[in-house]
Amino acid sequence: MIDIRLIRENPELVKENIRKKFQDEKLVFVDKVIELDTKWRKEKKKVDDLRAERNKISESINKLMKNGKKSEAKKLIVKAKEIPVKIGKIEKNVEKLGKEIKEIMMTIPQIIHSSVPAGKSEEDNIELEKIGEPKVPAYEIFNHAELAEKLGGLDLDSSRKTSGQGFYYLKGDIARLHSAILSYARDFMINKGFEYVIPPFMIRADVVTGVMSFAEMDAMMYKIEGEDLYMIGTSEHSMIAMFKDRTLKKGDVPQALTGYSPCFRKEKGAHGIEERGLYRLHQFEKQEMIVVCEPEESYDWYEKMLNWTVDFFKSLNIPVRKLECCSGDLADLKSKSADVEAWSPRQKKYFEVGSCTNMEDAQARRMGIKINGGKGNYFAHTLNNTVVASPRALIALMENNQLKDGSIKIPKALQSYMGEKKKIEMRE
Repeated sequence: MIDIRLIRENPELVKENIRKKFQDEKLVFVDKVIELDTKWRKEKKKVDDLRAERNKISESINKLMKNGKKSEAKKLIVKAKEIPVKIGKIEKNVEKLGKEIKEIMMTIPQIIHSSVPAGKSEEDNIELEKIGEPKVPAYEIFNHAELAEKLGGLDLDSSRKTSGQGFYYLKGDIARLHSAILSYARDFMINKGFEYVIPPFMIRADVVTGVMSFAEMDAMMYKIEGEDLYMIGTSEHSMIAMFKDRTLKKGDVPQALTGYSPCFRKEKGAHGIEERGLYRLHQFEKQEMIVVCEPEESYDWYEKMLNWTVDFFKSLNIPVRKLECCSGDLADLKSKSADVEAWSPRQKKYFEVGSCTNMEDAQARRMGIKINGGKGNYFAHTLNNTVVASPRALIALMENNQLKDGSIKIPKALQSYMGEKKKIEMRE
């Protein structure tokens, strides 16, 4: 959520930002906020003026009582009693206007960073860099789901019976490899100085609206029926919420956390759920990193966080590329974002395995996360980035480390998590 002072002082900048995101239908919201804010400030002034009047009357009553002018004082007492009634009526309108303003403000997108390229959708995202050589071996690369089944590591038929599409049973060495990736990701980030966290896997509605836009919430989140709880789509949500309504001392930032969680997503929209595969699911597991920091440090953190994800995949022998997200591909709370995509030798193209985002002060403003800088409080900047999400990472690993006979070579970085096993061999 942007600062309302920006709308008051520079509405054209806010409108231009909306145009850059190709959300012209929201342009009217800027004028509506200005209209409501003008009314809100007028009503607020009435309340302030009435309170000032009440204080003056109280002073006058005290003077009259001291001077023995009780009859005159009684007249003012009657007048003073009328003022709280007037204030109460106006305050209800102030509160109503404030709620209307906040609801609209929550839909106005965050100001994007000046470096973000213009574009309508993910099709306009810009490749920044390729890391590693994207190879296509001379032999056939098996479909990941078929291969996992042949290796005795995947049972989709049973999961469809228990849970429907978008779920899975992982078994044996494939399940172990999946866990090894996540355990390695945990230790990888701990070695970067991040504090390891296992957060709550459910959060309240006010947290959901604090960390994400309404559109994302509708497309992603599962609501627990009859309770004020949602299942998390990523541990970023509950990790950022650790700092809700807190004012951090300057010496307490940056806060750098890495969190593990299962993730639950509706995957509502054009992509849908895969009928047979592990690419797009209702349930997966993830190692995330978040940072709460000084505003002037956030873009240094952004570059470091993005490159750590790249380094992680390099260590697993998985070629990747970095993509700069264009203006139209940014969710409303994002100021700047980049995707990390892994190479698929089977499909001969890259696919998304992570995303790094600088929210600047958007989440902090919604969640009340501030820093005490000594001369006053100001909003922190928050960032999040996927270290690894699996089974997507599992797919990338299986394809890029697959041998001719369908066996999977286990990267050296994971072997200690697999009991020093070097290969998952095809069953005879």
